[in-house]
Amino acid sequence: MSSTEDRRFEVLRAIVADYVATKEPIGSKTLVERHNLGVSSATVRNDMAVLEAEGYIAQPHTSSGRIPTDKGYRQFVDRIAEVKPLSSAERRAILEFLESGVDLDDVLRRGVRLLAQLTRQVAVVQYPTVSASTVRHIEVVALNPARLLLVVITDTGRVDQRIVELGALVDDEDLAALRALLGGAMDGKRLATASAAVAALPENAPGKLRDVLIRVSTVLVETLVEHPEERLVLGGTANLTRNAADFGLPGSLRTVLEALEEQVVVLKLLAAAQQPGTITVRIGEETQVEEMRGTSVVTTGYGAAGAVLGGMGVLGPTRMDYPGTIASVAAVARYIGEVLAGR
Repeated sequence: MSSTEDRRFEVLRAIVADYVATKEPIGSKTLVERHNLGVSSATVRNDMAVLEAEGYIAQPHTSSGRIPTDKGYRQFVDRIAEVKPLSSAERRAILEFLESGVDLDDVLRRGVRLLAQLTRQVAVVQYPTVSASTVRHIEVVALNPARLLLVVITDTGRVDQRIVELGALVDDEDLAALRALLGGAMDGKRLATASAAVAALPENAPGKLRDVLIRVSTVLVETLVEHPEERLVLGGTANLTRNAADFGLPGSLRTVLEALEEQVVVLKLLAAAQQPGTITVRIGEETQVEEMRGTSVVTTGYGAAGAVLGGMGVLGPTRMDYPGTIASVAAVARYIGEVLAGR
């Protein structure tokens, strides 16, 4: 890239930084005063004219300064050389806060709350997907000779408890055999594989356990299916209302809030988060969701033991602190993965 193009990018970078900080259109005189660009006001005005002609900045009002366009933000994000890392104290505070979570639900709720506070945007995290979860243990507890409590624990920290009415009595010997069969079919297997193995158990079961296994396997197969109502956790929605003017036309914020209520829309935005450590930034129309055209979405995957468990990120107006937001999303995702891996 030529020195002229480098200089123009520095002008664009300065416009983005000042506009994010002030919410005010930026003029050439302001840029020269605030930033050490090493050129005259006339050169800066020239560069701004070129940037405007190429669609990187725009003039919202006559005789006003310039603001970044979606294309300008994209150029800025693509050329972020390095993201300022969080301090050791900040990283330690994040990890300690997440480690205090008592279970998967609590860890994810804490993660969303923390990310919303750090970025002042809407934070969202997807529950670990079924395809990524493995059964760590199945426990079978006799509540009485005709009723069992089944406890399924996954490697992601999910714990499901189900009561099964057997319709028959089982003794300690039957219970031990049942535990062995279920453990052999489920322990250490992905949920989809475990579900298929459990469904097949009654076919080859001892005669006296067949009816019991039919009841147990029916309940377990339903338990191993993903819970639609548990797919997402959102936090910080009120942050959007503090920046209502950033969404442009009247009613735009309402459409964004309505879209957030449709979990399928948010899940679509998280779909590209395929691996931890890779940050995806969608700006404006790049979201490919009409209701989200005035927003930017920063997402990544979080995981444990090298596996992606789900996606997470933040959503806010395109006038966003991209370096800070990217750093916060990366840090919280990393530590959620570490906390879940240690459980």
